[in-house]
Amino acid sequence: MKKKIIAALPLALAAAGAHAQSSVTLYGIVDLGIDYANNVVNGANGNIVPGSGGHVFQMQSGVPAGSRWGLRGSEDLGGGLAAIFRVESGFNAATGAAGGGLAFSRNAYVGLKSQQYGQLTLGKQWDATVDLIEPYSLNGNYGGWYFAHPNDMDNMDNGFPVNNAVKYISPVFAGFQFEGHYSFGGQAGQFSTNSSYSAAAAYTAGSFSAGVGYLRVNNPITAVAGYGSGGGYVNAIYGDALANARYQGILSAGASYALGSLKLMAQYTNVDFSSGNGSHDLHFQNYEFSGTYAVTPAFTVGVGYTFTDGLDHATDQSPKYHQFNLITQYALSKRTSVYAMGSYQHAAGSAENAQITGFNPASTQNQVVSRVGITHVF
Repeated sequence: MKKKIIAALPLALAAAGAHAQSSVTLYGIVDLGIDYANNVVNGANGNIVPGSGGHVFQMQSGVPAGSRWGLRGSEDLGGGLAAIFRVESGFNAATGAAGGGLAFSRNAYVGLKSQQYGQLTLGKQWDATVDLIEPYSLNGNYGGWYFAHPNDMDNMDNGFPVNNAVKYISPVFAGFQFEGHYSFGGQAGQFSTNSSYSAAAAYTAGSFSAGVGYLRVNNPITAVAGYGSGGGYVNAIYGDALANARYQGILSAGASYALGSLKLMAQYTNVDFSSGNGSHDLHFQNYEFSGTYAVTPAFTVGVGYTFTDGLDHATDQSPKYHQFNLITQYALSKRTSVYAMGSYQHAAGSAENAQITGFNPASTQNQVVSRVGITHVF
């Protein structure tokens, strides 16, 4: 009996050593708040119901930070190499519903990470521009999707992850970092259908940071869970162009500079919805200027302005949008914060309907949204 116990000791110690070199972390965010929005129309079959709408009061989950839970883990393989994985699901904290009806709606990937050569992962994950260029926007720091460029046309509020993706993240070389992804469409005989790819690079030196990236999504209405009109939802800004787009191309760039408690940011995106024959081609440019200021270690204020300039190539019309965003956030602890935020959008040029991301269009060229809420991180 003693011999059996002694013989088993090396195996137990080996198992304990292997366990010590592996880790799995449960994490998440719960965000809930009360919204008020004026001038919101109703929709039916993706179209505005004439003469409908009015003020909206609602409880909404996951606005400045998407409500989510996830597991991430790593296993040390030796020689600076580790196996990694991540599965993450969004959910509606007000109803308990799973995000998009999926088990893991945000991330589901596995891969290898090397201290010397970088990280390679396979699965459902964010594209390179979300990782490296979104942080130069106000919604990438505070405020979330209500602060996004109209209906998150450039995915700068990570409105959608990409499926079937192979993604590479480089180590940081003298302040530079590079990322890229390719997503397989999976259509027999049509290699590019529903596929996507991105590439981005960023440079950080002390208080200054800047980056540039490009994302292309083929057949975006079916390739990603974006902002297509349907049912009771109406995308009055680019819904028709999205439905007919052969591809969506997004060039993005941004920069930030921190000066003590003040952080200044600027971001530019160039968005093309191309039908291939010009019949529904739509082009937008977004110019965002924003900043955050830590009044105290616990109290932060963020403000931003975005000008969106559009061109409909089929009609030569030029829709334009001006949006102003404001948020104040107070940290009750390291993990719990309360906040108040608001957005105002004015449609101009040929645009007939204002539409703040997350709501149906206004019946006029103006729309206002306000919110108070609480966020807890675990």
